[in-house]
Amino acid sequence: MASQNTEQNWDIFCTVVDNYGDIGVTWRLAKQLAVEHKINVTLWVDDLNSFQHILPQLDPKLVTQTHFGIKINQWSEPLKAGYYAGDVLIEAFACELPAQVKQQLITAKQHYAEDATQPKPPVWLNLEYLSAESWVEGCHGLPSMQTSGLKKYFYFPGFTDKTGGLICEKQLFGQRDVWQADINNRLNLFESLGLQGIKASDTVVSIFSYETASLLALCQLWQHSEQTVHALIPKGRCLNSLVELLPCSVDEISAGSQIKLNNLVIHILPMTDQEGYDKLLWSCDFNIVRGEDSFLRAQWAAKPFIWHIYVQEDDYHLIKLDAFMQLYCNNLPPELANSWKALNLAFNQEQAAETSEHWQQLNLADLPLQQHAKQWPIDAINDVDLVSRLVQFVKNS
Repeated sequence: MASQNTEQNWDIFCTVVDNYGDIGVTWRLAKQLAVEHKINVTLWVDDLNSFQHILPQLDPKLVTQTHFGIKINQWSEPLKAGYYAGDVLIEAFACELPAQVKQQLITAKQHYAEDATQPKPPVWLNLEYLSAESWVEGCHGLPSMQTSGLKKYFYFPGFTDKTGGLICEKQLFGQRDVWQADINNRLNLFESLGLQGIKASDTVVSIFSYETASLLALCQLWQHSEQTVHALIPKGRCLNSLVELLPCSVDEISAGSQIKLNNLVIHILPMTDQEGYDKLLWSCDFNIVRGEDSFLRAQWAAKPFIWHIYVQEDDYHLIKLDAFMQLYCNNLPPELANSWKALNLAFNQEQAAETSEHWQQLNLADLPLQQHAKQWPIDAINDVDLVSRLVQFVKNS
């Protein structure tokens, strides 16, 4: 197979799962590869309608389009005529490469075996889900020999220097610090989103969770708090937890709606792009997040948070949650660490009463908690971000 690309052409394949999680991570990956490493990226996505929610300028009707210098193709099989595999092929989160792409890899391998002057076969990677579990270190970067004779590498994001690292743009922390240094940035953002009546002294919580009775319990608690609490919630799954507090059905609620319940004000958020979501997380006092993309961005926001992890069989998600909490709480004072872990565990186990109790024990203004939230991103990044490690991994491969 004659090479149609240079070593700087990468293809990323993504199937959209859970609306925005997989495509959220994949889109950040593609942008950082293109912007910081000058790599030509083609992103293949099966669901452009969902993708449009985090990339508003995307046109779901177009088979091919370019945004931020990245070619975005509708992934439908067979792929369009004339397709040639790039020099690096990434399956995002265990999706399968199309059969015609695999056949191109086999052909390239055969030609290279017969004539070493022919282009090397593309590097084939599977980008795995993020986990803090210890076994990730032993599996990261391992090759898997396929029945076709091809070799596929498994790339595991993670929190230690023996893993694939974490997605983080080089300028992100500096941009966050500048933003958070001026209270007017927060207030202006809220106003631009149509969120009225938020004062600088009010407590603001962003919520992007799955359905859970724990969220209802927190909102009922906030109704009677001494200080006004503003809950910023997008229209979606988390609102289903609050039906008994809402004046109408979830379907009748629209972005910009405001529901006042004593000292709790629920604001329905409009959809925003990824940069806007980062700024929202930076601007809140506390963030409740789910999935992988928002989970990591909440950490980079340097604010306290709850991670609502996706439920798995045999409660395996709680093992993953515990692995992360052990890392995150390593340098926290024991009493504070126990309080934060208990809150996260209660929220994830739908223990409504315990969630309320542990929230009341957690002081958001606690200096060690604030300092830890600010230091954690620096420690977690381990000097080198995921995309930089990935580019070096490909070179070594």
